[in-house]
Amino acid sequence: MLSRFGLVNASYKRSALNKTRIHATTLLKSPKLDRQVYLTERKNSPFQSQKGFEGFFGRSSKQSNSSEKPPPKDNTPNGNKPPQMPSNNVLVGTAVGTYILYRLTAPPENARELTWQAFRSQLLDKGLVDRLEVLNRTRVRVHLRNEANSFGISSHTMLYFSIGSVDAFEHSLDEAQKELGIPSHERIPVAYHDEISLAQALLHFAPTLLLLGVLFYISKKGSAGMTGGQGGGGIFGIGKSKAKMFNQENQVKVSFKDVAGADEAKVEIMEFVNFLKNPSLYEKLGATIPKGAILSGPPGTGKTLLAKATAGEAGVPFYSVSGSEFVEMFVGVGPSRVRDLFATAKKNAPCIIFVDEIDAIGKTRGKGGQMGGNDERESTLNQLLVEMDGFDSNQHVVVLAGTNRPDVLDPALLRPGRFDRHISIDRPDIGGRAQIFEVHLKPIKSAIDKSVLARKLAALTPGFAGADIHNVCNEAALIAARRMKLEVEEVDFEDAIERVIAGLEKKSRVLSPEEKKTVAYHEAGHAVAGWFLEHADPLLKVSVIPRGSAALGYAQYLPKDQYLYSKKQLLDRMCMTLGGRVSEEIFFDTITTGAQDDLQKVTKMAYAQVTNYGMNEKVGPLSFSDPQNEHQFQKPFSEQTGTLIDAEVRSLVNEAYMRAAGLLREKKEAIEKVARLLLDKEVLTREDMEQLLGKRPFVEHTVYDEYVRRPKIEPESAPPDFKANNSNQDTTY
Repeated sequence: MLSRFGLVNASYKRSALNKTRIHATTLLKSPKLDRQVYLTERKNSPFQSQKGFEGFFGRSSKQSNSSEKPPPKDNTPNGNKPPQMPSNNVLVGTAVGTYILYRLTAPPENARELTWQAFRSQLLDKGLVDRLEVLNRTRVRVHLRNEANSFGISSHTMLYFSIGSVDAFEHSLDEAQKELGIPSHERIPVAYHDEISLAQALLHFAPTLLLLGVLFYISKKGSAGMTGGQGGGGIFGIGKSKAKMFNQENQVKVSFKDVAGADEAKVEIMEFVNFLKNPSLYEKLGATIPKGAILSGPPGTGKTLLAKATAGEAGVPFYSVSGSEFVEMFVGVGPSRVRDLFATAKKNAPCIIFVDEIDAIGKTRGKGGQMGGNDERESTLNQLLVEMDGFDSNQHVVVLAGTNRPDVLDPALLRPGRFDRHISIDRPDIGGRAQIFEVHLKPIKSAIDKSVLARKLAALTPGFAGADIHNVCNEAALIAARRMKLEVEEVDFEDAIERVIAGLEKKSRVLSPEEKKTVAYHEAGHAVAGWFLEHADPLLKVSVIPRGSAALGYAQYLPKDQYLYSKKQLLDRMCMTLGGRVSEEIFFDTITTGAQDDLQKVTKMAYAQVTNYGMNEKVGPLSFSDPQNEHQFQKPFSEQTGTLIDAEVRSLVNEAYMRAAGLLREKKEAIEKVARLLLDKEVLTREDMEQLLGKRPFVEHTVYDEYVRRPKIEPESAPPDFKANNSNQDTTY
């Protein structure tokens, strides 16, 4: 072991000398200077220890050169820092406390304990006892006369002995004095005292003091572990806000360039940021900044991402907190945290507060199903209303909130003066999806033109939100890596879309020949019915490969981004959905459980036409829509109307079923062709269907044809860039 370390030291020394020779060759001729240069080089150059042995080598706390930059500050809340030695004050305090505790609990140095026999033979029989003190009825202290010094016993020595009971002690003392012939008037006086010992008191309260010390230590440790100093830790800071602050020193890596597909919402938020950066531009015109804005929309549309971009480019303190962090098990914590959050925001104005999932505390009061009048959630909401309404317009504090359910929020929260703007972020259209794909395709390695690829994928993903698009791009990269490819190809993206829509392929799920044939004819019925119905969605792909947890086959269509549907379009969709069940009945003269999902969709569409859209003649133009589920236990119509609704829905579904049956019996040969080829290839595309059935019997313009195959045209309805609106200002984004 010594030889190994010697070799390492020698090699390190030689390397240090070689570095130093470049600057001072003449100084190395002296062995003494050699050693001095080596030590200087070692001091100025940090030793690179091997991995796993960092803790065995010390680190110099001084900088070798004052011009060197200090190491970057570790902003991580739980960075791996080396253990630190306790301070001198802690060590001195611990030593003093230990000494005091020892002096209190240890017996005096001049104290000596005796037995009854030693007391009588050495002291009582010789007449050296002056008086006795019974302490706490358990111990007897002996006071000696001055004559005891002549017997070699100091009169200042504290002598004591223990007794079992006072009665037994008194009886033994009387008997001993009788034997010694001491008259009753000259007998040794005995006094009784109750003495309280500080050491015993400390020992009595030691468990309580220990428990309080542990709680104090835990609370201090929790307080020190909070990131950024925001909010108090432990039980003493439970009423402090848990909001995280982002500023110029702690920026997020998201900007407005990373937000796509929500141009209108982005412009609205950028206006808030521009107001906080350049308030004079608006104040000159007499405008005041809106108090707040609510970002609402379906999950995954980019509400939180837009807030992150605001934090990244605001240039002012940005506080982010979740609505659920205001609600705790302790009463009064929620309102206390709201007050603390807004008090901190006022001190750091101008700033922005973002409350994510505000519906956790902002639900309509009196409809939460809570028992009693002191609901913690309502108290938190009341405090939030007071804080927002109490803002001065010159304080420049903006409150942003995100929610998926704006319909359940309290009306007092949504009124002007609190949340002045309601920014709705819907699922992107085909143009917005293309923009989002271009953002998420940037880190993907692919030889395909990403602009063209983004347009293709946008056409293949109707109804996808931003989170779904990010998932598709990530899945495509994972699929390409699984296939050992160097680049992600277009087929990988198509497989990723299928996986997101229908689930993972279950090639290991082996179907019997009868089941596979039934699935093939079922899917062929869907495909043929949709092929010959004018208002059905164009078919993209049909497959009999099991996917997901229950799907034995599926048909993928390419619907348009459509916002209005006619009654005829809805009826064609119902017929196409029932095509699988009808095909089973035609070819096998029986039905199976495979059409369960189809029947649920058809029933839902039928009830929507009768009860929501007013498309039924007998029920009339009435709508019983209940988006907030307010009539969960009581329907908003009579039993007679409910019976009529059920009858009309059943009649509507039966008509669609009979219409689909008539169409598929007419196209029975086409179903045979599609089913046989489907059993052979397992997957059929649109081109395969055109080879079997020819072109669709009516003119159609698919989304793919309209958007992908035509030249790219920038949308004219998109809002202008915010930077262009403020070209004369110094603010840049």
